[in-house]
Amino acid sequence: MQWRALVLGLVLLRLGLHGVLWLVFGLGPSMGFYQRFPLSFGFHRLRGSDGPASLASGPAGRPGTPGGPSWLQPPVPAAAAAAASAGRRRAPRRPGPGVCGPAHWGYVLGGRDRGRDEYEKRYSGAFPPQLRAQMRDLARGMFVFGYDNYMAHAFPQDELNPIHCRGRGPDRGDPSNLNINDVLGNYSLTLVDALDTLAIMGNSSEFQKAVKLVINTVSFDKDSTVQVFEATIRVLGSLLSAHRIITDSKQPFGDMTIKDYDNELLHMAHDLAVRLLPAFENTKTGIPYPRVNLKTGVPPDSNNETCTAGAGSLLVEFGILSRLLGDSTFEWVARRAVKALWNLRSNDTGLLGNVVNIQTGHWVGKQSGLGAGLDSFYEYLLKSYILFGEKEDLEMFNAAYQSIQNYLRRGREACNEGEGDPPLYVNVNMFSGQLMNTWIDSLQAFFPGLQATKNPFYLHVGMDILQSLEKYTKAKCGYATLHHVIDKSKEDRMESFFLSETCKYLYLLFDEENPVHKSGTRYMFTTEGHIVSVDEHLRESPWKEFFSEEGGQDQVEKSVHRPKSHELKVINSSSNCNRVPDERRYSLPLKSIYMRQIDQMVGLI
Repeated sequence: MQWRALVLGLVLLRLGLHGVLWLVFGLGPSMGFYQRFPLSFGFHRLRGSDGPASLASGPAGRPGTPGGPSWLQPPVPAAAAAAASAGRRRAPRRPGPGVCGPAHWGYVLGGRDRGRDEYEKRYSGAFPPQLRAQMRDLARGMFVFGYDNYMAHAFPQDELNPIHCRGRGPDRGDPSNLNINDVLGNYSLTLVDALDTLAIMGNSSEFQKAVKLVINTVSFDKDSTVQVFEATIRVLGSLLSAHRIITDSKQPFGDMTIKDYDNELLHMAHDLAVRLLPAFENTKTGIPYPRVNLKTGVPPDSNNETCTAGAGSLLVEFGILSRLLGDSTFEWVARRAVKALWNLRSNDTGLLGNVVNIQTGHWVGKQSGLGAGLDSFYEYLLKSYILFGEKEDLEMFNAAYQSIQNYLRRGREACNEGEGDPPLYVNVNMFSGQLMNTWIDSLQAFFPGLQATKNPFYLHVGMDILQSLEKYTKAKCGYATLHHVIDKSKEDRMESFFLSETCKYLYLLFDEENPVHKSGTRYMFTTEGHIVSVDEHLRESPWKEFFSEEGGQDQVEKSVHRPKSHELKVINSSSNCNRVPDERRYSLPLKSIYMRQIDQMVGLI
């Protein structure tokens, strides 16, 4: 009888395990939503020279904090420590009873969790297809909730105030309120900025409706003083992207064509760009003024100082416009600005500063890094080459990348393995290369996208972001800006890039079957997240010789090493940043101690 009991026990055990698998893999009742407590992310983006908030700084070995490199040690003033303590009381890290999450899949199935801490369990598991689909739908729902509420409560104004359910436009009462007036031009900004997100998500009917609304209601003949950079990347870029989607003969996202469409969006882009051109006039360096009035041109009291990214990240949009129109004007002024900045870099380090005087060429801000003030300058050197095939753009990028590696990079030699601290890019003096500080701002996140980065870890992080946005930023009529990551206080503002970038990137992260992914290398993102198709038509420029005759090409040739044809490749495919091997593709990119420090900094533990 004992053997019968043993057999019966084994059968029951096997049935029990099958039952667990049945529940966990969604073959039975729904797994529900995973109520974990991830990192929270604010939306506020600083592109100018005011200096972004830090993510990590402070001396090593500070009492009460885990050990590790100095750049990952948080400052702990009394108020922050109290807030972090309060955050721990408000947000326990462990999920409640009966809550499942992907972090638990590994150890439900076996003993994989033995010897692994909570971060390895949480982030190192596989990401099954049904969970991808769930997260994709959540990202789509997030966009729909924000977009529908903007249309219901804010259109035709520029932005939505999601807490009080009303719209906002330029601050006419306070022209010095640049945080608002640099961006909001009284031209239905959020609707314009969201056009290609509608297409990428396959919503052809709403895309067609939105395009018609833009054509019929939006005008740039406004007494609005806007930042040239923001108007270019948010509005000009979106108009060009939507125009290309409409006129694409392949229509990969579904039927996005517009009946009787007569290139209206291209004409609107042309009109806006013409209104931005006065910013490039009457500057001794060729570097544009930071702001322009859409009716009257450069204001008489305009600032002569601008950030490198703001002045040097116009070439993608202006270049596309020139090549679609067959008019070299726009590409020429944008290229002139890039070359002017390039020729002002340090002769010793090859680095650029972050703020420059457009009349004297004097560097007002001598800090060189990869974050706010410089980020998209480097991004657009490479992307301009990809789009237009101009070798000088790649040459400048390769030279800049080498200087970045020489002076900004810290940590161990290998990216994904080996002893020592993980690599980090710091901020240095552009002339000496000496360390200035080690804070990191969110805009540095573009740089891994330019380097060979792919790891399932980011799927887990993307899910964290989605859940964090839902938990901490969702308001009655949209998603609010998170004013403070520790006390989670909100600002009554949903910036346009939440729909044009945040929701789009999260959606594409989980939508493996999207045409953007299936097309291989056909699409590229602008710095505002607008997609542009990469094709030979944009590499045709009948004015190439005209640019060379202006002397700019000669200056570039003299100032950088000119590689041979077989050397013309992206220099960042170096051996120290090899792709993560398959056996480690589910591993954390940072040690758990550093992950824990980050959670501590934002008040989650």
